[in-house]
Amino acid sequence: MKRAGKARVLATALVVVIGAACSEAPEEEASAGPAAAEAAPSAQPAVTDAEIAAIVVAANEIDVRYGELARERATDPAVKQFAETMITDHTAVNESAVELVTRLGVTPEESDVSRSLEASAAETRQSLETKSGAEFDQAYIDNEVAYHQTVLDALDGLLIPSATNAELKQTLVGVRPAFEAHLEHAKALQQTVRGS
Repeated sequence: MKRAGKARVLATALVVVIGAACSEAPEEEASAGPAAAEAAPSAQPAVTDAEIAAIVVAANEIDVRYGELARERATDPAVKQFAETMITDHTAVNESAVELVTRLGVTPEESDVSRSLEASAAETRQSLETKSGAEFDQAYIDNEVAYHQTVLDALDGLLIPSATNAELKQTLVGVRPAFEAHLEHAKALQQTVRGS
């Protein structure tokens, strides 16, 4: 239960980070649960197409790195398979994103949001690296549930509404179902891993 609580706090904190562009969330916001996560998107500042490109690349690279760590450390075969799927799918999304922004002449530009995602990911990775066996499997999957929910919240509340290029916006809308499928897969796996 402690790990699941940490994952929920992490998810809420990441939504607040995305919404506040690098400001630290007060403790009551981090523990407010789903209501705080739902409220965060309305307060989010707009980002440029170049910043959206950097956020998308960062978000996908982060999950590829989580998957690579899980490929090395996970013990549950289903968790290992999920990690391989994350590596494959998020690498493909990044390749498509890079192709699109290159064609559109958009150079990805770091923002407080993309830097915050990277900083949070470094902390999460450091925490995951202290775990092994079933504890790692559970922590990794809990993080994947929280992370994919956070990405979906960012897509809905920040990235899609802020995209000014129609093709970029359509691409973001088009990849959303894959992130949603990843979230549902992670949730199902979370229940299986908890049951073992």
